[in-house]
Amino acid sequence: DGYSHLSAYERKRLKNITENAKFFAALKLHESAARLNQLTAKRQSHVTKRAKPKKVEVEAARRRSMRLLRVEPLDVPQLETFAQPEAEEYPQVLVGPLPMVPEDQAENSKWTEALLGTWMRISELKTDDADRGTPDIKRYQESLSSMVLSEENIRKVVKARVCSMAIHPSESTILVAAGDKLGHVGLWNVSCGSEEGAHVFIPHNFQVNCMHFSPCNPAHLLSLSDDTLRCGDVTRAVFDEICRSEENFSCFDFLEESACSAIVGHWDGDVAVVDTRTPGMSSELSADIGFRRTRTVHVHPVHKQYFLAAGSVDVGVFDVRYLKAKGNKPLSSLTGHTKSVASAYFSPVTGSRVVTVCADDKLRIFNSKNTQVLLIFDKQSNKIKTHKNSQLKPVWAVWDPKQEHCFLVGSMAQPRQIQIFQDTGNLLHSLCNVDCLGSVCSIIVVHPSQNIVVGGNSSGRLHVF
Repeated sequence: DGYSHLSAYERKRLKNITENAKFFAALKLHESAARLNQLTAKRQSHVTKRAKPKKVEVEAARRRSMRLLRVEPLDVPQLETFAQPEAEEYPQVLVGPLPMVPEDQAENSKWTEALLGTWMRISELKTDDADRGTPDIKRYQESLSSMVLSEENIRKVVKARVCSMAIHPSESTILVAAGDKLGHVGLWNVSCGSEEGAHVFIPHNFQVNCMHFSPCNPAHLLSLSDDTLRCGDVTRAVFDEICRSEENFSCFDFLEESACSAIVGHWDGDVAVVDTRTPGMSSELSADIGFRRTRTVHVHPVHKQYFLAAGSVDVGVFDVRYLKAKGNKPLSSLTGHTKSVASAYFSPVTGSRVVTVCADDKLRIFNSKNTQVLLIFDKQSNKIKTHKNSQLKPVWAVWDPKQEHCFLVGSMAQPRQIQIFQDTGNLLHSLCNVDCLGSVCSIIVVHPSQNIVVGGNSSGRLHVF
């Protein structure tokens, strides 16, 4: 057979392959497949395909509110600006002087006039400093115990997180200013006791980092945002522009009682000297003090040539008379901070003490003359807990201008409260109200002569004790 050399299994396998091949050949599958292809081709020739519509590649532009963009109607001529920005996500404030017109002026113009009129009237009155002095601790503690917070003294004054506050020195009327992270400045006449006592102005593009009423003329409210320093002059109803820069301003303080010059800190660590009397929008001097970041600057209450700067982990005292563009060294350094320093301030009467707040959960009291650490508050053991939430502004500790040895600080302790400490570590009092205060008051401002304390929170709400 020709296959005798194969085994029985292999011969059986070969036989099966041959029989299967004959079976499939008898089926004539290749002829059936060819016939099927012909029939399919004939049917498809009679079918007409519909053209698919093309997709729209460019979507229609989304409609945006002209009021929110702060764009004037087409039939109203716009004010001329130095640079016309392209379409941006946030509305832009014009360069140069701005009219002191609140956001809601169209609806409540008479209430706005009443607010500005009150500010002008109380600024003309001179405060009497003849009998003013630092009260003893017992009297001071008694005055703290008499301070209360009521529902009518709580108001949402600005739309976003409070970044700075200032209180008018008037002894007859409580007028508070607050700046938020959107560049809004809110003015609230607390004493009027009505809903129409607060109005919002928009003099800045970025968050308002620092605010002060002028010490010599409280008709002027100076506010500092990231890119500009402005002076709100109620006598002329205008926000003047004093200084403009792209270097991101962080804070400022007056170098003299006349408020003609100021020391301005920058987020990148530099400081600048600004004179309000000189023309132009630039500073008189920009100085590199060796800091990576400058968060607060504070001028000595007695010796105005000295100022305190606080940055990343650096706190130092500098002499403004010897500042130069490069190579500046502090006269003295307040060391020991291991993390970012949120604030550092001289004590209000003599400047002999400095209180600092650090992200290492400690408050430190220094002797400013020899930079010796007098006391370190452990925030955990002393219940001066600060928050880690990025939505909240870091807590600042501020001295009471009426008391040389006492300072105030917001706390996350429950119930929420503002705590008043001596520089010896003794807790004198806690300002709280379980029913009315349920948030952290990161920013605190104290009236220079009256028993009034204002705390601001992350939602734009002010609480007046």
